[in-house]
Amino acid sequence: MLPETLIITLTCSLPDLAKAFVSLFVVVDPLGNIPIFLGLTESMSVEERHHTFHVALITGFILMIFFAAVGHYILLLFGISIESFMIAGGILLLIISLQLLLAGWRKEESLPAESVGVVPIACPLLVGPGAITTVIMYFQTSGILVSIIAVILVFALTWLILRFIDPVNRLLGKTGSLVVSRVMALFIAAIAIEFILTGVTRIFHHSFS
Repeated sequence: MLPETLIITLTCSLPDLAKAFVSLFVVVDPLGNIPIFLGLTESMSVEERHHTFHVALITGFILMIFFAAVGHYILLLFGISIESFMIAGGILLLIISLQLLLAGWRKEESLPAESVGVVPIACPLLVGPGAITTVIMYFQTSGILVSIIAVILVFALTWLILRFIDPVNRLLGKTGSLVVSRVMALFIAAIAIEFILTGVTRIFHHSFS
């Protein structure tokens, strides 16, 4: 009965799951970050690069699952409504998208090679404020099951991209990666506006209902 119930739940949640997956993948943006990943690991051997990406994926996945699972309780602890969080998160996402569109990502210098997998690849490149905000909001609106499955799918796809990063980079080229990064930034901006409008609409609805 449990597998059947799970299948029914997932089937009913497919639209929410698809939306959560796309939104989270756009915010994480592994394709647009390919030049950054390569730049941060350019002095490493192939084995060291794979190990670095392995550490980054494990660290990022644990962080994302943590925030998906306990983000709701963090909001309760500080007495923050989902509407307020959606507006604040939307503004944050909008700022991130504008930074990506106008300036791109500025990589940190003088980082020891052994720490690159954790900082900055896992956090904040893979799991930054935008990703944390997104996963918490989808937990609130779509539930823990949808949020966790979306995280698993996003990191599985990110693993594939990092595993074959050299062929993908050759396929996209510098110009292609730049275009992907800017297009992703536009999608992030659109998602941010949607979060803000939804939060404001809910507040007005609660105020006049």
